[in-house]
Amino acid sequence: MLRETAATPAFEAVPEADCDESRRQFINHAGRGRLAMSVAVALPVAAAKAQAAASAAQAPATGPTDVKLPPLNAPTEPQSAGPPNPDPVDQRVGFALVGLGHLTLEELLPAFAHCKHAKLVALVSGDADKMGKIARQYGIKSSSCYSYQTYDQLKNNPEVEVIYIVLPNSMHAEFTVRGAQAGKHILCEKPMANSVKECEEMIAACKKAGKKLMIAYRIQYEPLNRMAQKMVRDKTYGPTKLIEMVNTQNQAHDNQWRHKKALAGGGALPDIGLYCLNTTRFLLGEEPTEVSASIYSTPGDARFKEVEENVSFRLRFPSGVMASCVTGYGSFNSKAYTVHAETGSIRMDPAFTYHGLHQERVHAPGGKELKETPGGDEKNQFALEMDHMAECVRQNKTPYTPGEEGLQDQRIMEAIYESAKENKPVKLDNVLKIDAFRGTPPTDEA
Repeated sequence: MLRETAATPAFEAVPEADCDESRRQFINHAGRGRLAMSVAVALPVAAAKAQAAASAAQAPATGPTDVKLPPLNAPTEPQSAGPPNPDPVDQRVGFALVGLGHLTLEELLPAFAHCKHAKLVALVSGDADKMGKIARQYGIKSSSCYSYQTYDQLKNNPEVEVIYIVLPNSMHAEFTVRGAQAGKHILCEKPMANSVKECEEMIAACKKAGKKLMIAYRIQYEPLNRMAQKMVRDKTYGPTKLIEMVNTQNQAHDNQWRHKKALAGGGALPDIGLYCLNTTRFLLGEEPTEVSASIYSTPGDARFKEVEENVSFRLRFPSGVMASCVTGYGSFNSKAYTVHAETGSIRMDPAFTYHGLHQERVHAPGGKELKETPGGDEKNQFALEMDHMAECVRQNKTPYTPGEEGLQDQRIMEAIYESAKENKPVKLDNVLKIDAFRGTPPTDEA
């Protein structure tokens, strides 16, 4: 082999072994390049195929969406409720919330996260700045935000099917009538209104418009209270004899609307005493035939210049059950009831709070006292009531707590005020039908 002898060689003969090594390196590098090129081409193709397969595996747009998972625990262990399986967002019933006070901001807005059939789509408020902030927080379009003056324009918003009225009591009738005339179903906070006449006008307006009216009696949808109702109706501990109800709280000295009779209609009775009245009726399914009551307000307390502080009232039912109820605006928080039956008792304490409800049953099987506390996951009461309303809209059912239920409570409250004023019992119409003013019971969803 030849080797150039110049000082700077143009080329140099390389030993054969070195040539073999160089060839292997070249082939190796070239192979890597070809592999990289093939991967670069193959990855997008594989991704496209995977995406196509995933799309093909998706459930049909109109098909069922429920998902079932295999159990994680043995049958002897507590079991999970499983996936919530909400309706697809485009199939949920759209709600407009009217009024952005404490209840709306602290309870109702967060409750939509727990809803299966309802969704938030619009807001109505007299405070544009606050509404703008809430709209941004919850993704509500500015075009779906209304003032009290533009409230009637909800008729032009097809996303809104239900209006939830969360306003001072004196405004319930007006906004229910206007909402029904706008072609929307109505869910109204309790108390339904400030008078029997207003309740009747609300019912008539919704019937004329062909729209549903539901009163937001959340306790009638809450699982532990429904469990207590079933035990009472089934006579688990024999017939009920006595019921004790108490609902008290100490109101802030802040000149709030609840202390003004023109706005609230009354004091402790229509606001929190109503829970005692309505829950007693709910548990028994009966309607009282007689009420007797007394009212007292602390002299000189500015909070109770226009509305009452304390109310004690008693209800007598056709079956012989007597209920004793106490409510007050100036004493420490207490929200509980006890059902005294022949062979046992059912106590809810707390019974009327938004969260943390607790039930205890006491009886003596075999002569030994036994206290039982049912378990189970807590459910959001506001989500349950809104979902029930949504189901009634979709399935064309009468809500379990329709306007007639609210009207009956208003009749009884007016009798309570009359009894306290006249200092004597007041007779009521004798209604013998069980659940005379209620509609379709809610479904017990997991």
